[in-house]
Amino acid sequence: MPADDPSPLDDYPIPGGQPPEPVEIGAPPEAVRGRWGLLLLGAGLILIGLNLRISVGSIGPVLGDIRASLGLSATMASLLTTIPVFAFGAFAFFTPALTRRIGMHRLLGATMIALAVGITLRLHPSLIALLLGTVIVGAAIAIGNVVMPPAIKQDFSHRAGLMMGLYSTALFVGAAAASGLTVPMLPLTGGGWRAALALWAVPAVLAAVVWIPQIRRAPGRMRAGSDVADAPSERGEPPLRSIFTHPTALAVTALMGLQSTSYYAALTWVPTILQDAGMARGTAGWMLSYSAFPGILAALVTPTIARRLRPLWLPVLIAVLLTAAAYLGLAVVPTSATWAWMTMMGLGQGASISLSLTYIVWRSPDTHHTGQLSTMAQGFGYLLAGLGPIGLGAVHALAGGWDVPLIALGVLLIAQLTAGVVASRPVHIRASIPAQQRSLERTAA
Repeated sequence: MPADDPSPLDDYPIPGGQPPEPVEIGAPPEAVRGRWGLLLLGAGLILIGLNLRISVGSIGPVLGDIRASLGLSATMASLLTTIPVFAFGAFAFFTPALTRRIGMHRLLGATMIALAVGITLRLHPSLIALLLGTVIVGAAIAIGNVVMPPAIKQDFSHRAGLMMGLYSTALFVGAAAASGLTVPMLPLTGGGWRAALALWAVPAVLAAVVWIPQIRRAPGRMRAGSDVADAPSERGEPPLRSIFTHPTALAVTALMGLQSTSYYAALTWVPTILQDAGMARGTAGWMLSYSAFPGILAALVTPTIARRLRPLWLPVLIAVLLTAAAYLGLAVVPTSATWAWMTMMGLGQGASISLSLTYIVWRSPDTHHTGQLSTMAQGFGYLLAGLGPIGLGAVHALAGGWDVPLIALGVLLIAQLTAGVVASRPVHIRASIPAQQRSLERTAA
């Protein structure tokens, strides 16, 4: 099969479309899913995606209330927004071992339960409980982030682009809902921020309930093949480190990290940029919330459009140019045509995150490689992204204004474009088993 034609492999849940040999089958074959079974599976995946940003987006709107209630400094309060992003990266590397132990679908169900526990823990009236709950939330989201692309690759390989678009959209919808509805929910909870944050455990519980049929699925269909989503063993498969030097894997990882750095830096500082330019606090916050709506649209349609546009790097270029135009507008005339700047920023960021997630699926020939690339891209990517808000704030403090920080974000966009061009090439990542491991396997045989 030509290396520059990824579409055939995207059409089958098993690489090359070949069914397993009878001797490989270790359990009775699972019944073919009907339409309603697929709809329930798809709805469960989208609900899980919806929850992977809610608990992060809900903190920002009530951060002032949290500081006043607990007497936190600005630095300590910032941990509530930076801890989850660093956790996205750090805990991502635990995911492959957990997947091997309990299976992909059961792990997704466990993440929703852990997420609900972490959110509910914030009800306890102590700073330790708040921070511990934040770490649990970050860990649960990190695992969900990594597992979702291979789960979609396995269960919807024939509609991977559509499902990745819906998944990316769910991320934006969850973040927008949390940032926009947390404050209006305060009167419903007697004005307490703890109860308002705890209410966001309800969608996580709902997702876990909808996911129960998938949790009950048998954990594997092949004895030693990782091409099945919940294969209990990966014996004989190349280790994660075997793709660390692959050019395409490095490009996808850089794209994920750089676009996430830009996203979280903007999420943290754009309201402040607008306020420093003379815009009212409430209006500045609404401008940021509004940018999520064009982001939702871009995240939904980008994977489908990207399959048809030529050259393949054109969607990456368009996304970068839209984001760059938004940064330029914020630097030159932040309070004039702000709607236009926020629209372009939302479109650019929505397209960028959708592309970075979709490339994880498109550049992987099977579920095993998708899981590896997802771990690498999101693990290292989010560790890099966690530095974005801190770094931009430090540059602002040194420069005494926002022009230099926005120029720095523009420079990062050049690196993002370069990584995106390489990641867009129709090349599958194929890790090789190290020579030492091959020798040991031959000796054992």
